Amino acid sequence: MTTHAMSTNHHEMPFIRRYVFSTDHKVIGLQFLFTTLFFLSVGGLLAMFIRTQLAWPFEEIPVFGALLYAQGGGIILPEQYIGLVTMHGTIMIFFFIIPMLSGAFGNFLIPLQIGARDMAFPRLNLLSYWILWPAFLMILAALFVEGGPPSAGWTSYAPLSALPNAVPGSGLGQTLWLLSLLFVGLGSLLGAMNYITTILLLRAPGMTLFRMPLTTWALLITATLVLLATPVLTSALILLTLDRTVGTHFFLPIGGGQPLLWQHLFWFYSHPAVYIMILPAMGMTSDILSTFSRKPLFGYTAMVLSIMAIAGLGFIVWGHHMFVSGMNPLLGTSFMIATMVIAVPSSIKTFNWLATLWGGNIRFTTALLNAVAFVSMFIIGGLSGIYSAATPVDIFIHDTYFVVGHLHYVLFGGSLFGVFAGIYFWFPKMFGRMLNERLGKIHFVLTLITFNLVFFPMFILGVNGMPRRIADPFVYQLFAPLQGLNQFMTISAYVLGAAQLVFFFNVAYSLVKGKKAEANPWQANSLEWVAASSPPLPHGNFETVPIVYRGPYEYSSPEVEQDWYPQNRPPRVPELASPARVVVPTPGGE
Repeated sequence: MTTHAMSTNHHEMPFIRRYVFSTDHKVIGLQFLFTTLFFLSVGGLLAMFIRTQLAWPFEEIPVFGALLYAQGGGIILPEQYIGLVTMHGTIMIFFFIIPMLSGAFGNFLIPLQIGARDMAFPRLNLLSYWILWPAFLMILAALFVEGGPPSAGWTSYAPLSALPNAVPGSGLGQTLWLLSLLFVGLGSLLGAMNYITTILLLRAPGMTLFRMPLTTWALLITATLVLLATPVLTSALILLTLDRTVGTHFFLPIGGGQPLLWQHLFWFYSHPAVYIMILPAMGMTSDILSTFSRKPLFGYTAMVLSIMAIAGLGFIVWGHHMFVSGMNPLLGTSFMIATMVIAVPSSIKTFNWLATLWGGNIRFTTALLNAVAFVSMFIIGGLSGIYSAATPVDIFIHDTYFVVGHLHYVLFGGSLFGVFAGIYFWFPKMFGRMLNERLGKIHFVLTLITFNLVFFPMFILGVNGMPRRIADPFVYQLFAPLQGLNQFMTISAYVLGAAQLVFFFNVAYSLVKGKKAEANPWQANSLEWVAASSPPLPHGNFETVPIVYRGPYEYSSPEVEQDWYPQNRPPRVPELASPARVVVPTPGGE
């Protein structure tokens, strides 16, 4: 163990070493950022095709100058439609939301917020990004291989996914899907180990655990979830790949296997994965709401404990995805009760967010608006989740568009608004330039309105029994009275997609022409704002080691005249000037 050392000798490196194969956590975070924004575009384009098919399944629609239609109409064949649904869900979850929140923001922010000069294992951090490139290439190849993209849904339920070439979309594309997720899981595990080690061992002097920002707390708990849950999915992916390639029968009943075993293994990971996709956004939202309300975060300790409770309960509720699988009613009741209990810590967080805003001197920045939208949409997603958690109700709405609406309110209304809030808030720190606030607010208003116009009607479709993943024209006929609503949702989706072009233009323009940012344009208290330049130094982050004297949310403190009190500013009373001593190792000892 050595004390936290700092070097100001930032020697120049070749372009490839500095910006491509870099061990600097900030560069790796930005690599994750741009890669995941690319996959957001791919996933969004697939969503446009899906919505078009749902809106006009019987018409022959010209697309890109060619007349592409299935038997009876539409723009794609039934098996192609299921493949696009599979790829849309997979790309958005495993290639956008998870690597964006944990990879991009986690890499960039953790060392800066705790006062470390880099991750504990910089070379392992480099590997955690580049090991994903086989996954990137394989998932894109799966869209175009012979036999079509995988068509077993993003959940890839056995035995459909375990039988090679049994149906269209169960060939090479399905195998590439499995292999790509294996690499994603491995990259996530490497990152999680690095995050936990960095946070526990490399904090600056005085940075106790309960002086960390909620963003870092959320990323620490998320990394713990990844470390505990991902090996289960990885094992299941290996077993399913063996079923497909060497003739084992882990999930095939013809050889004594259990198809339901896949569901148990998949959901034991994938329900905690919901919190892997939402907890970092909760932490980021907490930081943003406190900063722009100019008030201390209400109930800091309760917020930390509620994140822990949500993560812990997330491990014991996976069975609520399987209420219609024939499970014992007593077991189903236990899953139902455990699921509903999650509403308690979630309500604590919601109350504390609202209490933080209440009576504050609110600054209506684009980051704040997106953070408030995150809270609002998360509430709708959570309330609709209570219906899905009730076994008698879920039996009726299972696999209907009600579930699709719930999922998107949590992961689009929640996670994506959290991502937008984080980008608008930390963009000046990442790139040293400000995003355009007017364009940001136009993007926010269009996104918020059209998001609700697209996804809230899904609850109406769901209670009317419309199933998701429809491909059969006969099924479309059964729900012809709802076709007008589907068309309205699709037109709204086009506007929603177009609104994201405003965001991408804002990012691209601001990178080149944006106003240069101050080191602390938001007058925030945490170390990345008060101890580092914008952007931070290429290696080392800080000119001198920061010393922490207080928590990150000391706004409107009576000890200082201004309404912010940086973590690294010594208090006026001399006897209070000695921070708690934190001894940390020098990073890079992997």
